Amino acid sequence: MEFELYIVKEFQRLKEEEQKQLGWTVKRELAKINYRIHTDAVKENLIPPELTKQQVSFIYASEADLLNMALFGRTAKQWEDENPDKKGNIRDYANVAQLVCLANLETLNAHPIQQKLDAPERMKLLNQTAIQQMRLLTENRQMKKLEGGDA
Repeated sequence: MEFELYIVKEFQRLKEEEQKQLGWTVKRELAKINYRIHTDAVKENLIPPELTKQQVSFIYASEADLLNMALFGRTAKQWEDENPDKKGNIRDYANVAQLVCLANLETLNAHPIQQKLDAPERMKLLNQTAIQQMRLLTENRQMKKLEGGDA
């Protein structure tokens, strides 16, 4: 009887872990989908046709780092240097609230790109938005449920 109880509890624990991982994966995929909105705005407004592949890659990386700086306070390279033992990138280690905020920032940044606002102006707008959204998201009871915490 004790062994059966152990098996049931272990199964429940594994299912809870699976659900947490699934929730994180869904949010990560949402961020990837919104990234398309962002990259299309970059492609249509910031990349002249005469640039080389390397120059184009640099523009995309710079725009991704603009979002990273606004939300995480560091570039991908800075995070990588600070975390040499971790595989992946800064976004792979983001929590659900950060991923929701990132998805919002990607969509938000597309509009000022289209309006030809320069990077420092967009950074200020994105950072203010990230601060506000993270405050709201971390206080939100539903978000705490998604994170797997008590609400």
